[in-house]
Amino acid sequence: MRLPWSVETPVRAGFTTRQGGRSRGPWGDGAGGGGLNLGAHCGDDPQHVAANRALLRAALPSEPCWLDQVHGTEVLVLTESLGAPARADAAVTTRPGVVLAVLTADCLPVLITDADGRVVGAAHAGWRGLAAGVLENTVAAARALAPGARGWRAWLGPAIGQTAFEVGDDVRQAFMQADPQATACFAPGLRPGKWQADLVGLARRRLSRAGIDRVAIEPACTHRDAARFYSYRRDGATGRMGSFIWIDPPV
Repeated sequence: MRLPWSVETPVRAGFTTRQGGRSRGPWGDGAGGGGLNLGAHCGDDPQHVAANRALLRAALPSEPCWLDQVHGTEVLVLTESLGAPARADAAVTTRPGVVLAVLTADCLPVLITDADGRVVGAAHAGWRGLAAGVLENTVAAARALAPGARGWRAWLGPAIGQTAFEVGDDVRQAFMQADPQATACFAPGLRPGKWQADLVGLARRRLSRAGIDRVAIEPACTHRDAARFYSYRRDGATGRMGSFIWIDPPV
C-alpha cells in the first residue's frame, strides 16, 4: 500500500494499486499475475477477494469500514468499526484506529483531515455524487466533529483523467447549475455534444468552495495506466482499488 502524503499529525493514509494480490483474469494485475482486487461485488472469486482483503488487513490497525457505495451523498459518522458494509459514499470519524475506506476504478477517492489530526474523512466521488454534493457533505460532517479546527487538507487519489473521460452535456449542465464557472473543467469532445470532463478539477473547485484549498493530488490516470490501475470505463469487468485513512491509536 502506497502512502499519499506525509503529515505531522497522528493521521495515516494510503492507497492500493491492482498489483500484489490473488485475483486472476480481468481482476488480475494486467500482466498475468495476481491482482489486489478489493471489490466484493464486481464478479471476482469471493475467495480471492477475501485473500486480498486479508493481505491488506495486515497493514492496517483494524478491519476497514467498507461502504456499499451507490454514487450518492450519504455520509456516515462512525464511532467504531462497521460490522458489515453500510450504504453510503463517505464516512468521517474522530475515533483512533477506525479505518475509513472507499473503493474506486475511475471514480475519485478523496481523503480529508484537519490540521491537528482530530478528524478524518473519506469520500467516493464519481461525477454523480460529486455534482450532488458528496464532498460538501463530507466536509460539513467533519467540521461538525472539529468546529475549532485550525485548517483542513485533502488528498485526491488516482482517477480517470480528462482526456479519457468523455461525458454528455447533461453532466456539464449538472455541475454548471451550482457553479457556472465549472465550465472551465470541460473541454469540447471529439464527438458532437460530448465533453472531456476534468474530475479532479471539479473536485478541487468543490473543495475550495467548502473552504479546503490545501490539496495534494495523485496525478495518475486510471484509464491510461493499465499496469497499475483498474479502470471500469476501459475494461468493463474489472477490480477495485482502495483508499484508506485513519488516526493512529495511542501506543
